Amino acid sequence: MYKDLLPCGSIVELKEGEHLVMIIGRVVTAEGNDHIFDYAGCFYPEGLAGDDNTLFFDRAAIERILFIGFQDKQELEYRDEVLSRLGELKLVDGEISEA
Repeated sequence: MYKDLLPCGSIVELKEGEHLVMIIGRVVTAEGNDHIFDYAGCFYPEGLAGDDNTLFFDRAAIERILFIGFQDKQELEYRDEVLSRLGELKLVDGEISEA
């Protein structure tokens, strides 16, 4: 379910956005929200400039991929050993856990 997520550092254009977005996190939740998002991102090229500049979005919101982030042995192992093994997830007391 999560094994095909883009690596951090990837640059995407969102369907409803005017700015490009750089992915800075995967399988995340926003404070006060009960949804688990595929990605957290920040505006590109500005970068992360505070908590209120973090965007949370799912794969379906991506219009176009402009750049795929760095992929080395660690990234490939992380996708294989962690992301590919995640099943259904839920939020429990603000923490992500397996359903």
